[in-house]
Amino acid sequence: MSPSSVSISSPLKQRIQGFFFPAMARRPYTTVLGCITCEELDDFGAGKEGWLVDNPNLICALDSHFLALANRSIILVLGWAGSDGYKVKIRPSDLSPIKAEYISALEWLVFDEFKVLLVGTSCGYLLIYSSNGDLILKQMIHPGRILKIRVHGSKRDSSHESLFEEVSVAMPGVIARIEASDIQNTLQKWFEESKARFRDPKSDSRDTEDSGNSFEKLAYQVWNVSKYGSCADAAIVGVMPPPLMELQSSERYFCAVTVGKDAVISAFRLSEDKSRSLVGAILSKVVPATFSTIASFSKVIWRREPKTSKKPDAKGQDFARASSLTCLKDHPRKGEKLTLSPSGTLAAVTDSLGRILLLDTQALVVVRLWKGYRDANCLFMEMLINRDTASSSSNSIEYEPAKNDYCLCLAIHAPRKGIVEIWQMRTGGRLRTIRCATGSKLLQPSSRFGSSIASSYIPLEVLLLNGDSGQISVLNRIL
Repeated sequence: MSPSSVSISSPLKQRIQGFFFPAMARRPYTTVLGCITCEELDDFGAGKEGWLVDNPNLICALDSHFLALANRSIILVLGWAGSDGYKVKIRPSDLSPIKAEYISALEWLVFDEFKVLLVGTSCGYLLIYSSNGDLILKQMIHPGRILKIRVHGSKRDSSHESLFEEVSVAMPGVIARIEASDIQNTLQKWFEESKARFRDPKSDSRDTEDSGNSFEKLAYQVWNVSKYGSCADAAIVGVMPPPLMELQSSERYFCAVTVGKDAVISAFRLSEDKSRSLVGAILSKVVPATFSTIASFSKVIWRREPKTSKKPDAKGQDFARASSLTCLKDHPRKGEKLTLSPSGTLAAVTDSLGRILLLDTQALVVVRLWKGYRDANCLFMEMLINRDTASSSSNSIEYEPAKNDYCLCLAIHAPRKGIVEIWQMRTGGRLRTIRCATGSKLLQPSSRFGSSIASSYIPLEVLLLNGDSGQISVLNRIL
């Protein structure tokens, strides 16, 4: 038989074409951006299988150029994108050995001109460090372990351009809120003083050990949200209208969502005022006056105690008023983790029995449910779905997609299945399934504040960190 007469079966022909023409192969779903492999990771257990996900004390926080990792008493800041191997180690020196205090929360706070690291401890302290490892501020929020620090900013509504930018601190049964503008003012003063000390080192008369307490404390509000038991996670999802019978005033109300052991999901209305009742108003006026009168008489009768140099024990602030709105109890299910969408109108809640609930935070109604995702992690992202329509409507060759060209999606990492699924919100189907290595973790860069005027829209991205290889990859946004 001549060679020209040899026939090739159709399946074999497709394999040969795929081998010689790789351009016909399927487009990869991830793109490698960098690698974090270095010797400093030995302090975090790198090199062992599952070191990134099996250690419950290992916390990660991602920025567009830096990755911060914390393991109880040490923080490592690594540059992974365009930072030329930038590395900084931070060892908080004032963690209490008596109370076995450790680092329990970590998050980046990024403004246009500043980038700092927010650190929460198991004793309720909030620490602010510069990217170079300098302590800027140390402040007690409330006695107890800080579970999560969230950086969140959203518009009041579609017709207003004003932003509500805030930092919220979640603790077991407690949630606190700090205005981003207050933190920005504190950082502005600190960086100005740092520049002045750099120009004139003799002008620095402060004690380096007390550098974190040189500025005025940040103003914040704190609420008790433990009506349905101690919560495992909590978040402030936005501003809400006042109660129907409440007098209209300039006071704002916030909506908080909590997840926990007794109630899978619960919601509260948070008031800025500590107490608006008549009894509370009387007590707030009478008790301080009575106490000052008793104190003045005691000074006359008893000798004044000599002043001591010992600092008083830090105490938390009084609670403002929190009113219960609703709760969802589904024993034996327990709420574990809470993830907010960029606008705060949606929240993904994972529970102890592998269920994921999609909550509408404005109507406080569960609008979607997934089952069979034990130990799952969820992050919201944006996918480019209107690429062809947007490109055809523009005469420019280099078209930059606008916000309307993206759709909101939920990336679900199921470590037991070894996959990442991307689902379109709110009712769309599954867009993509991505295989991932064991020991991988989903991460997302922190929100950036102060960038109200931008040249182009920056979509919400999700990155995948492979603990075994150290590679950081981004989930591709193009379908």
